[in-house]
Amino acid sequence: MPTTVFGFSPLLVALVTLLTPLASAAVIALFLRRQGAIASLVSTFTAALIAAGGLSLAYTGVRFTDSADWLTLGNFTLSLGIKFDDLSALMISIVGVVGLCVHVFSLGYMHDDAAKARYFGGLSIFMFSMLGIVLADNLFMIFIFWELVGFSSYVLINHYLEKQSAPDASKKAFIANRVGDFGFLLGIIACYYALGTVNLSNIAAATVSIAGVDTNVIALLLFCGAVGKSAQVPLHVWLPDAMAGPTPVSALIHAATMVAAGVYLVGRFYALFTAETLLYIAYTGGVTMIIAATIALVQTDYKKVLAYSTISQLGMMMLGLGSLGWAAGLFHLITHAFFKALLFLSAGSIYHSVHTYDMPKLGGLLKKMPITSLCMLIATMAISGVPLLSGFYSKDAILAATMKFAYDTGHIPLFACAAFGSALTAFYMFRMWFLVFDGTSRSAHLEHASHSAHHDDHGHGHGDHHGDPVAHAHESEPAMAWPLIALAIPSVIVGYPITILPIGEPILEQMLSYCAPVATPSLAEYHIPAMLVSFVVASLGIGGAALFYSRWRIFNAEPFAKNFAFLYNLFQNKWYFDKVYDTIFVQPIMSLAYNIAKFDKVVVDGIVNGAAKTTMIVSRFSNVFDRTAIDGMVNGVAETVLKIGSRSQLLQTGRLRQYLAVLTVGVVVLFCGLYLWIQG
Repeated sequence: MPTTVFGFSPLLVALVTLLTPLASAAVIALFLRRQGAIASLVSTFTAALIAAGGLSLAYTGVRFTDSADWLTLGNFTLSLGIKFDDLSALMISIVGVVGLCVHVFSLGYMHDDAAKARYFGGLSIFMFSMLGIVLADNLFMIFIFWELVGFSSYVLINHYLEKQSAPDASKKAFIANRVGDFGFLLGIIACYYALGTVNLSNIAAATVSIAGVDTNVIALLLFCGAVGKSAQVPLHVWLPDAMAGPTPVSALIHAATMVAAGVYLVGRFYALFTAETLLYIAYTGGVTMIIAATIALVQTDYKKVLAYSTISQLGMMMLGLGSLGWAAGLFHLITHAFFKALLFLSAGSIYHSVHTYDMPKLGGLLKKMPITSLCMLIATMAISGVPLLSGFYSKDAILAATMKFAYDTGHIPLFACAAFGSALTAFYMFRMWFLVFDGTSRSAHLEHASHSAHHDDHGHGHGDHHGDPVAHAHESEPAMAWPLIALAIPSVIVGYPITILPIGEPILEQMLSYCAPVATPSLAEYHIPAMLVSFVVASLGIGGAALFYSRWRIFNAEPFAKNFAFLYNLFQNKWYFDKVYDTIFVQPIMSLAYNIAKFDKVVVDGIVNGAAKTTMIVSRFSNVFDRTAIDGMVNGVAETVLKIGSRSQLLQTGRLRQYLAVLTVGVVVLFCGLYLWIQG
């Protein structure tokens, strides 16, 4: 195994890769807040260094672990270190490549944004946070960077401060993740208490010496953090609202960074999870996959469709991990990073051109935006599981894992969730693509009908396209188009098997299986049946979408929505999770806060204000007493002394004869007095 990275120490390369985005964020915050153009270039150059450093570390095959003690308290020692193994190599490559594409795309997308410097500073700190999670060698470091990811996502989601939806969404994301992170923190404490270590390398070795119940508690608490970050039911509600931020931020959050962290956490501590815990994870993922997919079916905002597709695919990854498919779940994480980043950046390209997310207003963008439409079609095919694209192989791996798990344990619902969820994914993703790109503009038809009905209406002449966002649509500039093309390539080939044929075990799956932390069952005999299932469900989903939404459609979706009104309303209202949370948590807390505020205003402020008024009254009486009694007595004495002094000064005439006469009289009076006193 090589010991250097192109002549440099691997630890040095890893540290430079990790700390470069932090330095970029610091420089932007301190010196470039009003120089958005320079800040964007600094951040993008940093992203290029991250991609180069990460790919260099992964390509050269260097694997190492290094740490140094940071804090010692008695027997407890907290170290800072880097663990770079095969899983870290894959993750750092994804973060680097996807992050660079997002940065380059943002150069065009955020070109005219007044707060561009703040945006790119947020991207840099986001990259630093995710790299820290990937490279950390202990749980405490992971938790520090875990919270930094939450903070940086809060900043980026809240970018458009002038829109109330942005701060609301950022607060919702922050609070939902704090719920999961509280469990995560308890898991870290329990891990140290039970195992005496939080070091990643030592945890797997220590698990054999503790009771199973302790392992279950630790694993479930750690999984709480994954539920929050990776938006699993019931903490999934924050992620769709996170669309309030700029679209490139969505690509970064939903592809390579924040939401991937939870899946990575489960994969990293896989040896810690018992069979019972893995089964719970599998069912959590399966339920999440189905719930999110059904909500995506009825969305009219194409960005929200992608958000719910992310939740659904994250659920599928958890389903794969829980079904003993460690390599399958992480394989899908890798392929998903590329095609989901491509989907969101394509969505950003669409919005940059038409300035709306409303699918019913669109249609016919295929000819106007050929690069975007083709790249988004590739990503849509990949996530739908079309053969010869990356998603086909990773979904096949998860279907094979759930198929074998169902056969061995009888948990058939897990395989059913994977298959049915895949069919729904193909349906709603192609529904989105058909509504946006296929046919002709629906807004143009509505506008034409409106003009026909009101041909004598003043203010609208021929050729007015203000009501049709597609009319002036155009392909995005090269800075936005090239990242789409760059991401389209791995969206196709990253999952290929060695034979470059639709049959065979993909290279990445083999690599992941080789470095699995525990022995996992072989899926070789299940790959072909799983491929057949994958092909069938993808065909059903795509065919169904074409029948309802393409230019060749033969069915209208509206009658189905009316006939199945209960299901439609259930999906439209997001299974009522938000309403339930609003009723159980938000309204009682708001009511409590209102009552506390009222108590503070009426009782506490009443006491304080009453005391103030009493003090004012007492001070007024004190003032009167001071002026009349105290000041009167003092002033009276002063006036008396002054009068005595005034009278006494009459005796001071300055004449010697008068003084001698007074002295003589005084002496006579004195002697007379003495005489009378003696005689008496």
